Amino acid sequence: MELFDLIKALILGFVEGMTEFAPVSSTGHLIIVDDMWLKTEEFLGKYPANTFKIVIQLGSILAVVVVFWKRLLSLVGLYKVDGKKMTKRFNLLHVIVGMLPAVILGFAFKDFIDDHLFGVKTVIFALVAGAILMLVADKFGPKRPKVQSLDQITYRQAFTVGLVQCLSLWPGFSRSGATISGGVLFGMNHRTAADFTFIMAVPIMAGASLVSVLKNWEYMSMDYISFYVVGFISAFVFSLISIRFFLKLISKVKLVPFALYRIFLAIVLAAIVFL
Repeated sequence: MELFDLIKALILGFVEGMTEFAPVSSTGHLIIVDDMWLKTEEFLGKYPANTFKIVIQLGSILAVVVVFWKRLLSLVGLYKVDGKKMTKRFNLLHVIVGMLPAVILGFAFKDFIDDHLFGVKTVIFALVAGAILMLVADKFGPKRPKVQSLDQITYRQAFTVGLVQCLSLWPGFSRSGATISGGVLFGMNHRTAADFTFIMAVPIMAGASLVSVLKNWEYMSMDYISFYVVGFISAFVFSLISIRFFLKLISKVKLVPFALYRIFLAIVLAAIVFL
């Protein structure tokens, strides 16, 4: 594999890492950067190229594990946060309840999504739709949220956020944008909604990556292993940076700046694609 190809993997890992946990849609940005510029499908093939976009999310997942390792271990009873009983705290059932709707719909419509929604034009509309939801959340969410930490989240709130998360099955909508907006609309502060989003991302993203790899295993080639490794490492490093930065930023700026960026990006892309 040529050096320029590995640079492409590095760039895509950078895009994944810097956008996965901001409410701007990492999948949308990957599709934009790849389809309009890098064009990895031309040398990898359609299905391995789509799989690469999902597999590098494993690097982002590893970054979440590094940042939230105490909370993640507490979910399976291997770590007690502040020494309190797990039954009175945020636990694994919250995560299961939150991820269940998207998992069911994701399995049901995966082929349709892969075949029809992975494209620049569909991403443009998703960017705008997600931005509208984020603006609505900041405008109509409670001014004084009752839920100030993960341990105050109810199962009902977790399920409701999970329903909103289903919108992120549309590439370009943004999983974090959907779940943070849902959390804010239903009583969480922005930081708590972000924490819940990131923790819930681990099983969802890991499962999606595994399913995609197994489904497209026959299209994989050891000739491209270095491409996947470089993308994975790049996504991990830049995800670590972006997670820590975003968690400090979200409580201060909320969702409006990200929504405005999405609308601006959609306008630029529409001008390029449709004019």
